[in-house]
Amino acid sequence: MTVRAPKQGGDGYASLLAELKERIRTARLKAAVAVNEELILLYWSIGRDILDRQTTAGWGARVIDRLAADLRRDFPEMTGLSPRNLKYMRAFAEAFPEREIVQQVVARLPWGHAIKLVESVKSPEQRIWYARQAAEHGWSRNVLAHQIDSDLFARQGKALTNFGRTLPVPQSDLAQELIKDPYSFDFLSLGPEITERELEQGLLEHLRALILELGKGFAFVGSQYHLEVGDQDYYLDLLFYHLRLRCFVVVELKIEEFKPEFAGKMNFYLSAVDDQLRHKSDAPSIGIILCKGKNEVIVEYALRDTSKPMGVAEYRLCAALPESLQAELPTEAEFAREFPLMLLVKLRIEIEQELRGLINDAAFVDGPLSIGAALVELTSSGRAPRNTPQFRAALRILNQAAHGIDVDTGAAAEAADVAARFLADLRANRPGGSHTRQ
Repeated sequence: MTVRAPKQGGDGYASLLAELKERIRTARLKAAVAVNEELILLYWSIGRDILDRQTTAGWGARVIDRLAADLRRDFPEMTGLSPRNLKYMRAFAEAFPEREIVQQVVARLPWGHAIKLVESVKSPEQRIWYARQAAEHGWSRNVLAHQIDSDLFARQGKALTNFGRTLPVPQSDLAQELIKDPYSFDFLSLGPEITERELEQGLLEHLRALILELGKGFAFVGSQYHLEVGDQDYYLDLLFYHLRLRCFVVVELKIEEFKPEFAGKMNFYLSAVDDQLRHKSDAPSIGIILCKGKNEVIVEYALRDTSKPMGVAEYRLCAALPESLQAELPTEAEFAREFPLMLLVKLRIEIEQELRGLINDAAFVDGPLSIGAALVELTSSGRAPRNTPQFRAALRILNQAAHGIDVDTGAAAEAADVAARFLADLRANRPGGSHTRQ
């Protein structure tokens, strides 16, 4: 009897292969994490014992050299038992005296991160905070060092906002926690005499660094993002979608001190985004007004009666991004691999907007439709692109990305290719028009 080998792309073989590869990667990652946790706890226990003996038995500093020599003699294959590293272990145990904190937080980080925390952060509260942030966001040691140097602890969650009044709990708390003041645009080599367009262009040219400063979860949607309201055209400086908050985030850039009218304009933009882009499952859109400076009393008065959630923060500019952080930032290819969901979310938003435009142009129905319903309307009217069936299959992947569900890298790349071609066909089918910036 001849056994038929599965075809490369048929009989579910590709999906099985992708699932097995992901399972192997996950198992290997879990094994590496478990080994690291045990190593960190071992180092902490060695440091605690040295510290206890020096405190209770009066052992001097020279005992560390003796211990290092004896341990390396008995464990020649084991690295990390030098006198210098034993001193770090002692300092580590002194900086983190509670084993529970070490096990739950610090053991999730590499040893180099722990050393950096001990060396650079004097406050116990801040040490634990930076450790949690590094573990949650996957910071490298250089990124951790940059965040400490930029005093992220003092900036995080410090923006003036109206979130407590305009957003429900717990989203209001989470949104407040994510907004900083000031934002550090150290990576921009811009002088004080800049235009808003130059500031925006500089941020786009350093998009990876901007995403790093904004924080985890920000997916870039577009710049000068077009909205049409009352037959007039408006353009948002920067538009993001936050994967954790499940909402759009509008960022407006101002090269001057905050003025009350900025809040009114942002309120208008958020109303338009909620009406035209927000999906029924999305949370209310949020606005961030970034200014060169602000008077807190004026900001408080301006936000007091606004109905849309927004915050006001300052930004600061420096001469250049530190070299250590420049080396740490991913390349464009690495960035695409690391954040595949961002491209899928962006494509889904743009496709939904184009579909809505086609539906409105043809006056098929009143009111917004979901993507699925819009495809049905276009198909029934004979206006759907030829690759609509392929896009329907890819839409499931786009929806998963929009809801923050992990997507296989291969499936994400295939869905992005199908969606990009479908979007191009939609735009080709829709009559073009000129836009005047507002």
